[in-house]
Amino acid sequence: MSSDQQQPYDPGHDPYAGQQQHGYQYQDPNVTQTWEGQTWDTQYQPAIQPTAKPAPQPVAYDTAYLPPQAAHALPPETPAGDMAYADPAAAPAYSAPTTSGNTRVTDAQRARAEGRSPIIEPGMQPAALTAALGVLLAAGAAVGPYGLLVPLVLLQAVTAAGWFRLNGMWPARQGIALAFAGGLTADVALLAVGREHAPAAIMGTLGVWVLLTLVLQLRSHADPDERMYGLMATVASAALTIVATGHLGAAPDAVVVGGTAVAAAVLAKALPLPGPASVVVALLAAAGAGIAAGGFTDLGASGALLGLGAGVCALVGLRAASYDYPSRFVHMTAGVALPLTVAAPAVYLLGRALA
Repeated sequence: MSSDQQQPYDPGHDPYAGQQQHGYQYQDPNVTQTWEGQTWDTQYQPAIQPTAKPAPQPVAYDTAYLPPQAAHALPPETPAGDMAYADPAAAPAYSAPTTSGNTRVTDAQRARAEGRSPIIEPGMQPAALTAALGVLLAAGAAVGPYGLLVPLVLLQAVTAAGWFRLNGMWPARQGIALAFAGGLTADVALLAVGREHAPAAIMGTLGVWVLLTLVLQLRSHADPDERMYGLMATVASAALTIVATGHLGAAPDAVVVGGTAVAAAVLAKALPLPGPASVVVALLAAAGAGIAAGGFTDLGASGALLGLGAGVCALVGLRAASYDYPSRFVHMTAGVALPLTVAAPAVYLLGRALA
């Protein structure tokens, strides 16, 4: 047989068996060689034994009945002297801590949690300032119209500034200046035409200022909603500031009784009494102050009725200054001015009726 013929493969006589026994493996030269030697990693690598995966556990849904838990009661409200203000510059005073996990809830937070707006009254310090301003009005009226003009201008300035801040609009220098200018214009007009023409001077100035406010708002480039909100706030502020001129148009005796009654009402309302009781005490104090002041004027005992009417208006103004998260600045402006400003129409009308 020639060497070119292929020899049949004999399983019993494998010429490469020795190579396989020594760790070598024959590979066909026509096939691409791959490296299958040992790695150069000389560290001991322990063999990882395959572990059986744990069987998936079924999801257990908690179907146990849980009784409804009672809502935690909020702490009792604190007196008016400990009210916390929304003004960041003011040092907050907190109510008593709770024992149910919700620590130190302020009155504003309690009201917000209950879904209502808090009514936080100004307190004794603004009430004292209101009383002082009311006494100044009474003393100025006793002196004469120009003696009354000085505390009246101060009242109008505080009214214009406080109303804008009470409505959340700050800074609003143009609106405050416009409202204050309206009050000064009404004062000048009333002094020019005389006390007997006070309604015409006040209503005429108010009409002009409403028109002026409309023109200024039409020139504004703000959003329509913002312009409408600014229009209403400016008109209301100007109206209140101009209405305060009613003190200048009222009879001097009525201003003396009205200013004294408002001073007594706000001081009594600031006392730490329950809500309904404080209102009754404030109205009684206003009527009593009206009788006392009426004894020094020609009104006499009828000063009780005028004092009662002024006291009711003062409580309305005080309530307006206490509404919707007021700050210390609101209490020291609107809280001081609104009781006297809102009482101006009652002082004018009742003074003319009882004279």
